[in-house]
Amino acid sequence: MTELQKYLAEEVAEDLADGIITRREALRRLGLLGVSGSAATGLLAAFASKPAPAAKRTRDRRGAETEWAAVPTRAITFAGPRGALMAAWAKADKPRGGVLVIHENRGLTEHIRTVAGRFAASGYSALALDLLSEEGGTGAFPGEAEVAAALSQIAPTRFDADMRASMKELDRRVRSRDLCAIGFCFGGGMIWRLIATGEQRLSAAAPFYGPFPADGDLRRSRAAVLGVYGGLDDRVNATLPAAKAALEAARLKHELLTFNDADHAFFNDTGARFNPHAAAEAWRRALNWFDGHHHRE
Repeated sequence: MTELQKYLAEEVAEDLADGIITRREALRRLGLLGVSGSAATGLLAAFASKPAPAAKRTRDRRGAETEWAAVPTRAITFAGPRGALMAAWAKADKPRGGVLVIHENRGLTEHIRTVAGRFAASGYSALALDLLSEEGGTGAFPGEAEVAAALSQIAPTRFDADMRASMKELDRRVRSRDLCAIGFCFGGGMIWRLIATGEQRLSAAAPFYGPFPADGDLRRSRAAVLGVYGGLDDRVNATLPAAKAALEAARLKHELLTFNDADHAFFNDTGARFNPHAAAEAWRRALNWFDGHHHRE
């Protein structure tokens, strides 16, 4: 099992442990990921045996006063290294920069399109890439389990190349403005990978609760990095020390921000772990981070 497949399988086990999906659905999703039989049973048992704090079980969505105003996105295609890439594009009226948005393991959903639109409403033209472009896009799959399974079969180096091609397209569209990148969950892990490629057009990045890749080396990058974490997200937080060490070794400007009462995927307002207060503050901090780190003056 690859590092990526392991992460996606653990996502399923954690969703079962938190009561988001049924055991039957968990076994189905693990089967799609190539995990079956005793391995699947063992993984689910391991996560079920980990007691969660009371706060991790709650799904209180009260106080969701966050302003989610967004510019409408439109579907676009552009040249990638292996063919056309698909994305949602949201243009700011007077862009002060551009943002590449990388989706969760659910693919390019309406939630991610809205995130791109919110950036455009805040002054950053945004391009939300569909990492399943070569397979026909997220919409070609019947559900999120099938999307995750398809993502698990793709070599991460292909994602690296597609993200870099997206940075080139974003640069072409915003012209002489700073470029940033943000990603969530699986997409947060992809943003760490993008930073590690040494993509020189990247001024700032904000991986949200993304697993840091094994042996990740950031020394070719010049990006300022805001790492965002949920304090209840033990699984991804286990990779936080490695991220910190890599950032320090690369001497990159960085801040690692943890919201103690928030869980994995707390920013997604369509999910069971949404934390409106943490999401609002994380959004404010990400915008401020992008505003504060410019290479093109």
